[in-house]
Amino acid sequence: MLKEEKTILPRKNYTVQSRESITTEKQTRKKWLLVQPVSKTSMMVDSGTVSMPLNLIMVASLVGKFFDVTFIDERLGDKVPEDFSGFDVVAITSRTLNASQAYRIGDAALRQGKIVILGGVHPTMLHDEAASHCTSVVYGEIESIWTELAADVLNGEMKPIYRAKELKPMGSMIHPDFSYALSSPSAKKYSSRIPILATKGCPVGCNFCTTPTIYGKNYRYRELDLVLDEMRYHQKRLNKEKINFSFMDDNISFRPQYFFTLLEEMAKLGVHWNANISMNFLDKPEVAELAGRSGCDLLSIGFESLNPETIKSVHKGSNRLGNYESVVNNLHKNGIAIQGYFMFGFDNDTEESFQLTYDFIMKNRIEFPVFSLVTPFPGTPYFDEMKPRIRHFDWDKYDTYHYMFEPNKMKGEKLLENFVKLQKEVYKGRAIMQRMKGKPMNWVWLANYAMNRFTKTLKPELFL
Repeated sequence: MLKEEKTILPRKNYTVQSRESITTEKQTRKKWLLVQPVSKTSMMVDSGTVSMPLNLIMVASLVGKFFDVTFIDERLGDKVPEDFSGFDVVAITSRTLNASQAYRIGDAALRQGKIVILGGVHPTMLHDEAASHCTSVVYGEIESIWTELAADVLNGEMKPIYRAKELKPMGSMIHPDFSYALSSPSAKKYSSRIPILATKGCPVGCNFCTTPTIYGKNYRYRELDLVLDEMRYHQKRLNKEKINFSFMDDNISFRPQYFFTLLEEMAKLGVHWNANISMNFLDKPEVAELAGRSGCDLLSIGFESLNPETIKSVHKGSNRLGNYESVVNNLHKNGIAIQGYFMFGFDNDTEESFQLTYDFIMKNRIEFPVFSLVTPFPGTPYFDEMKPRIRHFDWDKYDTYHYMFEPNKMKGEKLLENFVKLQKEVYKGRAIMQRMKGKPMNWVWLANYAMNRFTKTLKPELFL
């Protein structure tokens, strides 16, 4: 988010003036309703404990400087009101799997004459589609177009799309105010892990990823002092040192020197953390050692496939099959668990792909394997390539657990049979014990037993 500026809103009634004078002038502040929609998927995406929605919290913190904010997270059971008369602006964030719900809310608010703003990944990817369900679409991050958007809301003159000519430096972000989310009576359903952001973007450019469309080849990062100050703030807020943080970065390790310096400083704080990470540095033992010393207890790694042709086809150059086992060994030696992501349904996949994946997981004792079906998301090169073959465009099923297209080397029914069988086998009680034996008793064990119960209910037809 933006730090407070000395001047803002060079528009119509709000010519160049200080923020203080604007705040004084607005005796009746416009009221915003911010909504995190729930998805309709049955695949455990929005059930049980959910993560705090950092992006929407950041929006609330920004908007709250000038407007009154009501914050609703449907995943907690919060209800979106049917009557929007108490609000001037209804702003909804959306990714593809909850786009239909976001559109329903937007349509209802439009019918009641409200300013409706749609933002998030899906409206950015398909802004023409989203435009029919709102007043305005925010393309990409709101921080970089906030001055213009805020002025237009105040003046009642909205543009159909807000897209930044250039992205703001991350150094202009302020600390997100978590009280917006924590004020919900159901806030106990949030994960105890606090989301935090150090960098934005990922220049790697995997063809199935939405990040390059949103950020281009930009890779931005916050000053280290700002990240560390935010950690200390939460330690003080919660009155304890051993806080658990989850980095929301797309690729936190892309700038090695920045990453290593951050870890050295975190080692002094006594925090615990987890993150998504590219594996291209993790084959170096010293990197894993530093991560463990800095408090890392889990890293999420996209192994994606055990097939070298598949890795090549999705342009994931950071993945080298020859390094997979050394990466795993380095992390395990330093007490770091692995959440490993594996995708199925690529054109190069065969029934053997499932056996290779099972063998790799069991041999290397991957603590928390996550399986998904290949899903071409709108706005990605992969979506454009596969569009003629995609079976449907029901956004509710774009949760990476539904069958999108038939791969060249396997019938759809065989794909789903093997997909279900692999999950059941990996999460059998005996397999869990084999993978987790000797590991610390923590939330990863609980996640495994939750998956044991969940996978018992799986049938191929659920993924159609």
